[in-house]
Amino acid sequence: MAIPVAGGVRGVEEPDPEVPERARMRTFSPSYKLRTLDEYDRLNKAGKGSLLRREGLYSSLISEWRKQRDHGAIAALGQKRGRPEIDVRDREVSRLRQENQRLEGELHKARRVIEVQGKLSALLEELAAGSAASDGGSTA
Repeated sequence: MAIPVAGGVRGVEEPDPEVPERARMRTFSPSYKLRTLDEYDRLNKAGKGSLLRREGLYSSLISEWRKQRDHGAIAALGQKRGRPEIDVRDREVSRLRQENQRLEGELHKARRVIEVQGKLSALLEELAAGSAASDGGSTA
């Protein structure tokens, strides 16, 4: 309960008279636009003016929203933004394909290493045999 005192009312906060530095543009959801258009279309001339004053709208907004509705833009705005959801199975298939490609690359490298090791082993055996044959013939 407010208590009247000299110079004002105690217990009641006065609104801040400061004007924001910069005005913000209002945004309206697609559902709000459709509801307002439906209500506006059902009213008479006096009721339409009352609706516009109550909601703080201009008739030009109503005209623009009608155009959007007629062109299907409001319905498009109501859809979820961003990329469409990917099915869990599709995501798992994609992950497994990437892993498969990575593992195939590692397998290819491992086969090349085994091939090089085999050639190196054969070369070392050949060198060892050639060295033993040349060492054995000169000392005897």
